[in-house]
Amino acid sequence: MASQILSKQDIGRLLDEIACKVVEQHQDEGTIYVIGIHTRGYPLAKRLAQRLKTLGKSVKIGALDITFYRDDLTMIDKKPVVKASKISPEIDDKVVLLVDDVIFTGRTVRAALCEIMDYGRPKRIELAVLIDRGGREVPIEATYVGKKVEVGRDYIVDVKLTEVDGTDGVWIFKRS
Repeated sequence: MASQILSKQDIGRLLDEIACKVVEQHQDEGTIYVIGIHTRGYPLAKRLAQRLKTLGKSVKIGALDITFYRDDLTMIDKKPVVKASKISPEIDDKVVLLVDDVIFTGRTVRAALCEIMDYGRPKRIELAVLIDRGGREVPIEATYVGKKVEVGRDYIVDVKLTEVDGTDGVWIFKRS
């Protein structure tokens, strides 16, 4: 049985809080490159970028498909669906804000970092996630976290976003 832990309004509030923290940390910074990890990190990145613009920050948006950078590519699917990565070629010496829906083992973020570095050498890369569920396998931590949720490996944190799923919310349920 699934238990809802965040509503549409909660997600909006958490993104507002993250945006305020980003602006506070980067008052003197020029353009921030907000890059979302497909699939749900990208719509979150677009929402976060809009909030940053509203708060007066200059923002460029991008998307990453880390499929070919994964260390488990052969285990996930024989014919993976690959989406286009769209990153500005001007990320050298710029602040990059990487965005994803959930951080768990850290392996997705590790793959995203490898792909970003193939595009250039940013001044700094920060990570914003809606949910940090713990359980890291690699030494990666988010700079900005919407909500921390400690759940075991036998649970799934299911983020739904209107742009992908037709609704907004976060649910936790036990793996069957």
